[in-house]
Amino acid sequence: MRQIIHLNRDWEFTERFSEGFAVGIGSYEKVRLPHTVKQTPYDYFDEQCYQMICGYRMPVTLPKGAEGKRVFLIIEAAAHCAKVYVDGALMNTHKGGYTAFETELSGVLSDDRTCMLCIEVDTRESQNIPPFGNMIDYMTYGGLYREVRLEIRSEKHISDVFARPSVPLKALKTDKPINEIVFGGTVESDVIIDGAGDFEIRQTVFPYNEFDRPLVSRSFLKSDHMRLTLPGARLWDVESPTLYTLRTELIEEGVFIDRVDTTIGFRRSEFCADGYYLNGRRLKIVGLNRHQSFPYVGYAMPRSMQRYDAELLKNELGVNAVRTSHYPQSQHFIDRCDELGLLVFTEIPGWQYVGDEEWKDIAVRHTREMVTRYRNHPSVILWGVRINESRDDDDFYARTNAAAHVLDPTRPTGGVRCYKKGSLLEDVYTYNDFIHNGTNEGCDSKYAVTPDMNKPYMITEFNGHMFPTKSYDSEDHRLEHALRHARVIDSVYGYEDICGCFGWCFFDYNTHRDFGSGDRVCYHGVCDMFRNKKLAAEVYAARKDDEPVLAISSSMDIGEHPASVRGQVYAFTNADSVRLYQNDSFIREYTHADSPFRNMPRPPIGIDDFIGERIAEQEDFAPRQAQYVKDILNEAARDGMENLSLSAKRKAAQLMLRYQMSFEDAYALYGKYISNWGDSAAVFRFDAVKDGQVVESVTKAPFTERILHADVDHTALHEGATYDVAAIRLRMTDEHGNTLSFCFEPVSVELSGAAEVYGEAPVLRGGMGGLYIRTTGEPGEATLTLRAQNAPAVTIHFTITSGEG
Repeated sequence: MRQIIHLNRDWEFTERFSEGFAVGIGSYEKVRLPHTVKQTPYDYFDEQCYQMICGYRMPVTLPKGAEGKRVFLIIEAAAHCAKVYVDGALMNTHKGGYTAFETELSGVLSDDRTCMLCIEVDTRESQNIPPFGNMIDYMTYGGLYREVRLEIRSEKHISDVFARPSVPLKALKTDKPINEIVFGGTVESDVIIDGAGDFEIRQTVFPYNEFDRPLVSRSFLKSDHMRLTLPGARLWDVESPTLYTLRTELIEEGVFIDRVDTTIGFRRSEFCADGYYLNGRRLKIVGLNRHQSFPYVGYAMPRSMQRYDAELLKNELGVNAVRTSHYPQSQHFIDRCDELGLLVFTEIPGWQYVGDEEWKDIAVRHTREMVTRYRNHPSVILWGVRINESRDDDDFYARTNAAAHVLDPTRPTGGVRCYKKGSLLEDVYTYNDFIHNGTNEGCDSKYAVTPDMNKPYMITEFNGHMFPTKSYDSEDHRLEHALRHARVIDSVYGYEDICGCFGWCFFDYNTHRDFGSGDRVCYHGVCDMFRNKKLAAEVYAARKDDEPVLAISSSMDIGEHPASVRGQVYAFTNADSVRLYQNDSFIREYTHADSPFRNMPRPPIGIDDFIGERIAEQEDFAPRQAQYVKDILNEAARDGMENLSLSAKRKAAQLMLRYQMSFEDAYALYGKYISNWGDSAAVFRFDAVKDGQVVESVTKAPFTERILHADVDHTALHEGATYDVAAIRLRMTDEHGNTLSFCFEPVSVELSGAAEVYGEAPVLRGGMGGLYIRTTGEPGEATLTLRAQNAPAVTIHFTITSGEG
């Protein structure tokens, strides 16, 4: 059976590779993988700092018993050109920093002597390799930023398994809920054996990673077409992502000589001219684009952080899909998408530029590497086989499409464009629609964009650079950012023949000097770089079902707005309704029917009445007089006295003529019912109501306390095949939990025990920030204490275990 040896510790690293370094000569620093060649500041750094020809080396001795077996080195990613050496001899060269590759080292490494394994990594952006050749709107950090391992396999072994689970159509013709559908699921598979001979191949299906519960098993001769049926199979779906493990075993003369486990899911995914269908029902795809970068360490984050991003997308932001822009991403991330039921659109590396024939040949190879590496993931529903936003090149893209279709005939291809009516060689026309500018329609129609109405159509980017938004921008700016996301999504829901849309993007990211805000940051995310939610994230979060969501767009501080006009106020919620109270007096109950957005589910709710029946109850006014005053004051609160509508002006004229009211009366009433000038500050409470019960509440009032919150993704850290990292998201709030959006200050860090701070000391920007804690290789405990000015300290305790089991 194959043996796996993880090689993620005790590497010797140099920023200046030389031939001497490859054979053990020269200075170095000790590093662990995943590794970035240069830790960077949060912002304001030059991308030249991570561009170099560097080297990693480690002495390797194979374990006893490896003699006569095949040895392979698997590098999950090396950015961006890697050369593998053993004792100074070149074994392999791989061009491309986003796809995994393997190098056979059989007969080179030994179990009776120590060899020097060395990997030269060229991280420069001047190479003739995708995505390089022109400007790029993201940093392309370098290093061995994913894991490395040795696999010792039998002389004859399984080199690949491509499983194709299928669902009979009749199983989907039912009114049962998705999680109650049971059927006989068929698994067909291609198993490639490296080595000649007469073999038996045994395949067994287990519940996901439960190997003590075989569900079905069958043996095949090598020449057989492998096909088995699983009685009682259940669907993989965004609502109920049931997974199974297909174990493939190679048997020769009654002896098991190799085994490969493949995660599978039964689902029927179809892009059609009239929309996207998952398991027989139309599903509108609503997702976000994800870069794989993190503050300080670029691409170099271990399993825990890759999985955490998938969890945030699905569980916190409530999306049902993610696009891995603009390159294939970590297997750990995609594994978690499988487990969560998060649909994935993954694409080959590149950004706008297409190079010469050598460059194109590498891109075609990247297509093959991507498809063969990710085609067993049930979450992957679409292959991106064009360079993002590049111009038409039919000869080139005929090759990438053919490569994907040959290696995986079960999934369609797409190719992301930023122009209309392009040459359509792919199965799905995928398009970046940036038409919305805040005053026009949210998106173009399918008819206006695609050259073929008989093929599926999907929007792959929107917003982003159209309205960059920082966490500390003005309240009006942050609200407009959220409403722009809502307008596009609402517009997409209005077109049944648009399969869905991916917002740009999940979180802010560092970028090249040609882009961003001058500080090397693109503030395009619905979250900041540490994955703290901005207001726009609540548009997506309101889609969730599992826990209550309620966010209010305004702090209710009129001084935040020009001329002290409160402006628009919106509630973002997944509840049935929102009840508004001022100083414990009920004002009004709002539902999603009060939203200006008519197509999307659970749209933002406009809060436009801050008076309720108080004027009618507290003033000696006639009913019509009270209603007119209320209408005028609410409109003035939103738009200002100087910007009243014609209808409001007519009502004002009637108040003056019929009831002898003056402007002085209006201003006095405005101060009493809207601004509370000269009176005790108003306290607003918003209650979210679900099935008649209050499930969440938000209070807006002048703050009296500052509270530092630290949201930790996990405190039980495990040093396994690699180090572990915990993410701590920081937020300064008032006593009611409202983020203090204009709080800027450092947070001091005290850490003791078997962990270390990874990156810079945290600084709150717009009341939000974060830091990372990394294990040091030893088991034990760690204590983290965080302090900020005029706020109670926060202490977090961690436990650290170790062991690769």
